[in-house]
Amino acid sequence: KLLEHKHLIVRAELQEPPYSVVEIKDWMRTLVDKIGMNILMGPYAVYSDMEGNQGLTAVTIIETSHIALHVWDEVEPALMQLDVYTCSALNTEDVFNAIEPFKPTKVEYKYIDREYDLTLLDKGIIRE
Repeated sequence: KLLEHKHLIVRAELQEPPYSVVEIKDWMRTLVDKIGMNILMGPYAVYSDMEGNQGLTAVTIIETSHIALHVWDEVEPALMQLDVYTCSALNTEDVFNAIEPFKPTKVEYKYIDREYDLTLLDKGIIRE
């Protein structure tokens, strides 16, 4: 299997942000399966109720890579920051489809190849 170093960075504004630690862990497991990776550790998730920093944080360690998610639900609209770093090819549509249940109103992304440098492969706004 050819090793690749693909990194998708997503910023999404959400109408229906996730609040449940249990549900976001299930969501992460489903995402890992959808992108064809294997979990090495996790998913781990915690809900922070600290004023000004309220929301979910979750991380999953996948084969020599990771998925990290942060959601701030105090702001309107809620904000999601998502990193998906894989050691193989990545179908970005799988990730965009995975966030649909949270009813995103705006999704911005950068897709980077980290093999030899930080080569920008794609960027854009899915909806605005």
